[in-house]
Amino acid sequence: MTDPNASTWVPVTREAALVRHRDMVRIRRFEERCAEVYGQGKIRGFLHLYIGEEAIAVGAIAALRPEDNVLATYREHGHALARGMSMDVIMAEMFGRVDGCCKGRGGSMHLFDAKLRVFGGNAIVAGHLPLAVGMGLADQRLGRAAVTACFFGEGAMAEGEFHESMNLASLWKLPVLFLCENNQYAMGTALARSEAETDLVTKASAYGMTAEVVDGMDVFAVEAAVARLAAAARQGGGPAFLELRTYRLRGHSMFDAQLYRDKAEIEAWKPRCPILNLETRLRGLGWIDDATVAAVDASALAEVERAVAFADASPLEAESELLVDVCSPRTPCPAPPARVGGKLALRDAIKEAIREALDADPRVFLMGEDVGRYGGCYAVSKGLWDVYGPERIRDAPLSESAFVGAGVGAAMLGMRPIVEIMTVNFSLLALDQILNNAATLRHMSGGQVSVPVVIRMATGAGRQLAAQHSHSLEGWYAHIPGLRVLAPATLQDARGMLWSALHEPDPVILFEHVNLYGVEGELGMVGPTDLDHAAVRRPGRDVTLVTYGGSLPKTLEAAEALAADHIEAEVIDLRVLRPLDDATVLASVTRTRRVVIVDEGWRTGGLSAELAARIGELAFWELDAPIERVCTAEVPVPYARHMEIAALPSVAAIVAAAQRAVRGTDG
Repeated sequence: MTDPNASTWVPVTREAALVRHRDMVRIRRFEERCAEVYGQGKIRGFLHLYIGEEAIAVGAIAALRPEDNVLATYREHGHALARGMSMDVIMAEMFGRVDGCCKGRGGSMHLFDAKLRVFGGNAIVAGHLPLAVGMGLADQRLGRAAVTACFFGEGAMAEGEFHESMNLASLWKLPVLFLCENNQYAMGTALARSEAETDLVTKASAYGMTAEVVDGMDVFAVEAAVARLAAAARQGGGPAFLELRTYRLRGHSMFDAQLYRDKAEIEAWKPRCPILNLETRLRGLGWIDDATVAAVDASALAEVERAVAFADASPLEAESELLVDVCSPRTPCPAPPARVGGKLALRDAIKEAIREALDADPRVFLMGEDVGRYGGCYAVSKGLWDVYGPERIRDAPLSESAFVGAGVGAAMLGMRPIVEIMTVNFSLLALDQILNNAATLRHMSGGQVSVPVVIRMATGAGRQLAAQHSHSLEGWYAHIPGLRVLAPATLQDARGMLWSALHEPDPVILFEHVNLYGVEGELGMVGPTDLDHAAVRRPGRDVTLVTYGGSLPKTLEAAEALAADHIEAEVIDLRVLRPLDDATVLASVTRTRRVVIVDEGWRTGGLSAELAARIGELAFWELDAPIERVCTAEVPVPYARHMEIAALPSVAAIVAAAQRAVRGTDG
């Protein structure tokens, strides 16, 4: 039966219509009770209520299938409830209790249920849009007839990640629905004051995808539009954008005094309440009456009270579990394929590892700027496109945040992406995706989500590329829990580390020094590389030289020079920058009783400072001399060759530091 007076009415049964009504009432009563317990101090932090917007979550999710993926912004309680998450575990999560959906680690803004394919709310505006692209890519590559529904507010359309993600999804014809909940205000800023073009459909359509607007206060209009767009996406029609015009009847958060909008405006929207409107229509059809409405309301209130009682009774997570789920349980890494020995460059050792991984696992693909026909900025992927084609050697536009985030999203659904960022400097454009998503999602979701993505990037100076292409930021990434950070400096590690990294369950960052790509040598047989321990590259008894990556050749050269001066230096290649191998370093320092740290990063707050602090904490009484550090000068790396050389660690500086440590003087 249809309502002849409503062109947006979906032809559903009375039973289905009552379910939509019930689901919206459940969300409304849940949100109202959350506001009350927030005032009692049981929910803390930010609380963003969904009151007034219930028709969007209920209508859109009713149009989805169980195999579809759902990503939401921080105002996601309604989406979680509509998807079928237990009200008990949602409330417990908001109370910060162990029986919450994420063990109390995510709170109001981060609700996950991987079994229901709810992959969390995201507190970084637009930060989840690249994840949606990656999930769409994974479903497309795996042949799944699924779509990814990505909910966000209109404020996200001012973010670069919105535009990067829209372009990438359209370029690759991915099954992603971009569902914009336009509630008129980005926090306290009205749309007209934040967007030069306020016609959001016009903006979205510029990316070559279907773009429509619908009344977000009409649950059946929402359901009809999402169902139609989802069906097209499943059939290969690519992504779509839907603007859902709505209005939040409460403030942005519980801290919002709403001084930016008139009370008259709020009152004008109240008659458009989606629940009241639906009740009016159902009464007109004779499908509900006062008794039915009262019964639905009573049932919702009772469920909410049970959820509050459940949350109150739930214990706090034990402090002994604090570090659980920062990283995933690891399994032994299989050996890579056997190879015939031969001379090759380090870039080719990396290429060999990529090729072996592509052959061994159909889930592996390489993605990045110019990795295809161009062959990569440093020729690492040269020739791979001809063998594996554009689906597995995937050129990405200049959109680091989008394609790194897409790698994260694809990994969340079981793919094994290798993401190449051309240089470490460009990685800063994707830092949100690396820090706030890749490194964080497992712990924040209570262990529900793993992110097995490998991110490769060139690093270091010495090629006269000036300040913006010469950074060594390894220490920045080694600072972040949830990542494994590697710096191969030999052919064997270049090949073996990448192979091993692709069998890790967590995100891995590989820093490849630009000056090592052309280094040639005999590779020989290589097994999986140990990703937990440093390597002693040269034994010695008088002083320990600790380094990694591009500084290893200089440090080994310095050790040879020191040997001529009757100082036997032990050289340790850290290789693994997170987690640091304290045991190997401390064992060496305990023997030699002197240490020099060589780091191409800056001295202040860098990796050398962390190492020095650890040695001081754990081996202070073993030292016979102060810890020496040789680092890049505190200056943006200059272009002029002589000035660049002067800024970087040198063999002479390493030798002088070791001589001071051993003899108390240079020379």
